[in-house]
Amino acid sequence: MQDFLFYLNLGWEHIISLDALDHQLFVLALIAVYSYSDWKKILILVTAFTIGHSITLALSILDIFRVPSDWVEFLIPLTIVLTSLDNIIMKNQKQTLMRANYYLALIFGLVHGMGFANTARVMIAKSQSIALPLLGFNIGLELGQIVIVFGILIALFILLTIFKVNKKDWILFVSSGVFALSLKMTLERIPF
Repeated sequence: MQDFLFYLNLGWEHIISLDALDHQLFVLALIAVYSYSDWKKILILVTAFTIGHSITLALSILDIFRVPSDWVEFLIPLTIVLTSLDNIIMKNQKQTLMRANYYLALIFGLVHGMGFANTARVMIAKSQSIALPLLGFNIGLELGQIVIVFGILIALFILLTIFKVNKKDWILFVSSGVFALSLKMTLERIPF
């Protein structure tokens, strides 16, 4: 139980800590097009991200799949750039964009899963089963994402109902800000 809680906390910190800005921006870009009434769809969306994240994390820990860390550090913000750019370009096609985000969450979750792989590979002993650490880590990650999602949804509810912000303006504002921050990260991490 002690090991499970250790990895659960590790997953939680992986998404909640101040060092996790890239993951938080990705979640923000993914859910920017949704409304607070879409909370069930959003939970499915972030679970798709966790599934993608889990797959490559497991493959990396088992040393089946390995990508140099400088490329992973470059690709992670690039996924955020693409997601936020997709929001900006398709802001008038909300239903299409919402469907596309499920695929982006899963596929880009694969990339994000490689971000923790080197650390996890060192932490999990060769003789240790990866099932318990992965389960704990992914539950912690999912719980952290849910907290972030509900924080964003509360802010969205306040902005849309109390301050009467236009939904398209919200999407454009958030996606543009995320795009700018993630583009800066991407350019700083070019692996050449």
